[in-house]
Amino acid sequence: MAPIKRVSIRNHTAEANLFARRTFIAFIGVVVMLLILFSNVYNLEVNSFEKYQTRSNSNRIKLLPVAPNRGQIYDRNGVLLAENKPIYSLEVIPEQVEDLDTTIAEVSDLLGISKEKQEKFFKATKGKRRFKPLELHSRLSDQQVALFSVNQHKYPGLFIDARLKRYYPFGDLTTHNLGYVARINRKDANKLEEQGKTENYAATREIGKLGLERYYEDILHGTIGHQEVEINNQGRIIRTLDFTPPTPGKDLTLTLDIELQMIAKRALSGKRGAVVAIDPRDGGVLAMYSNPSYDGNLFVHGISSKNYKKLLSSKDLPLINRTVQGYPPASTIKPFIALTGLDKGVITKESKVYDPGFFQIPKVEKKYKDMRKGGHGWISLTRAVEKSCNVYFYNLAYKLGIDNISDMMDKFGFGEYTGIDIHEESRGILPSVGWKRARFNQPWYTGETISVGIGQSYWTVTPLQLAQATSILVNKGEVKTPHMLKATSQTTYVQADDKNIVKVQAQPYEIEEHPPIQLTEQSNWQIVLDAMHSTVQKQGATGHNAFKGHQYDAAGKTGSAQVARLAKDEKYDASKIQENKRDNAMFISFAPFDKPEIVVAVAIENVAQGGGATNAAPVARQIMDQYFGNRVIKSEYSSTMHPVHNEHFSESASHTGAH
Repeated sequence: MAPIKRVSIRNHTAEANLFARRTFIAFIGVVVMLLILFSNVYNLEVNSFEKYQTRSNSNRIKLLPVAPNRGQIYDRNGVLLAENKPIYSLEVIPEQVEDLDTTIAEVSDLLGISKEKQEKFFKATKGKRRFKPLELHSRLSDQQVALFSVNQHKYPGLFIDARLKRYYPFGDLTTHNLGYVARINRKDANKLEEQGKTENYAATREIGKLGLERYYEDILHGTIGHQEVEINNQGRIIRTLDFTPPTPGKDLTLTLDIELQMIAKRALSGKRGAVVAIDPRDGGVLAMYSNPSYDGNLFVHGISSKNYKKLLSSKDLPLINRTVQGYPPASTIKPFIALTGLDKGVITKESKVYDPGFFQIPKVEKKYKDMRKGGHGWISLTRAVEKSCNVYFYNLAYKLGIDNISDMMDKFGFGEYTGIDIHEESRGILPSVGWKRARFNQPWYTGETISVGIGQSYWTVTPLQLAQATSILVNKGEVKTPHMLKATSQTTYVQADDKNIVKVQAQPYEIEEHPPIQLTEQSNWQIVLDAMHSTVQKQGATGHNAFKGHQYDAAGKTGSAQVARLAKDEKYDASKIQENKRDNAMFISFAPFDKPEIVVAVAIENVAQGGGATNAAPVARQIMDQYFGNRVIKSEYSSTMHPVHNEHFSESASHTGAH
């Protein structure tokens, strides 16, 4: 029998000690972990409270930007030129509509919404949160709004949303002045980012693109507001916590007179050209119209490709602002050339030149012809301006030289920006020795100086520059920057005695000061002005017929600018020349003669017959008749003219230059 194996007795003391040590270590570990946990809790709840409170609020509180109302624009008499007009769109909240397909089909039949827009809507619903409204149809007509309003109870989840859009009551009459607003594109967004203005445009869809709308964008836009709302984890708005209203943009009151604009359009009907009228006393632009024009409202809502191609392909180029486009000045420049001759001592008031019907540079065979066959004989300065004698000014330009001419013309602002408050301005071309060398790397020839003497050769000026230069002339050297802004105003609402009091704070336009033009003899100003006076007032002078019977004392100068060069001994005949190669008609004028209140410059392209006297001067006459007659015009715009209460306020020049 095998012996029985006995189990050794366990050491309970050792096991108890081992267990105790392990328990103690575990306890210490738990305590350490708790300390770490409580430390982190303390750090989160106390030390970093503000930081995480802010982050927590960001998850449930959101700031929604609120766009300000754009400032409105008025003419000098308070007539509204640019307003914010409500437009209506049909919005849909998909999650509130039981059968979306059927509902959209029924509403589309009711309101006449196209299949294209329906497809666009359904495409937009993909990837969008169903509780957010989506646009089904924009720019609802009044009839569509009324029709839906009556049937709205049948379509839960659908509603009409109203917002303000820019509207120009006078359409094409003011586009080249006001410009227009249009949707912010990538280029605009990048520019706003560079200027640090992105935040102020967070809720704005449109921005000024051209004209005054672009130039005064910062004034017109206003300051953004905010709506503080509470949202849930899905981004749904639960309630509004606070609201900071936006500050609307400032209103602009312009120096423009919309009635003069209407007259300008009517006078230029069927013609391509421009009219600029300025008050020489302060530089305020009274009228500035380019014909043909286009309706800026087309761009506000996004112009269709069809309409845009139509504007681009038009032979009349309506997109061009002709008031700031360069034209050869022709004989309208002669008073300024005469003043230069007087100032340099090359001529006097009594100086006479013999005109045989042509001018020749000594020892040069080429003849520069005058308009009058056989010439004017002996002719004085005043008579040369009255009759627009080319030979007199050929001779004067030859004696002056191009340097003297360009230096004086530079003082009158030719070849430079006038500083008017739009960005779409051309500098024109003031030819000089330096200019030709820089442009063509060629020397200047004397024959070119002869053509410059009658406003031809490379010389181009804008109608605005002509009006500005004439203003300087009638002011005898005093320079006023042309501008369209008369005043800005900010409307505020003040709560007093449970009533809202409207206050309008006006800020008038500050006229910029410029050093005057100084002549060697101040009396020379009057000599030239008197000659321009005779041009209109004297029987037989070039501008007389256009102003027969006028009730105000006017002065002016006519001009006909050659567009195409003629061959030697070729006679100009408009009926045998392509339309775009026919002469341009030019005219500058001012009135009253003693204390001028208005200066008018007119340019008309490619006239069928006649020159400045028969085409451009009558246009200026109509502008002045309106200005001094103070008559209200009856026209297609009459219904929109309700004044709004406003408490603020070439070498060859064989046929050129005679008219």
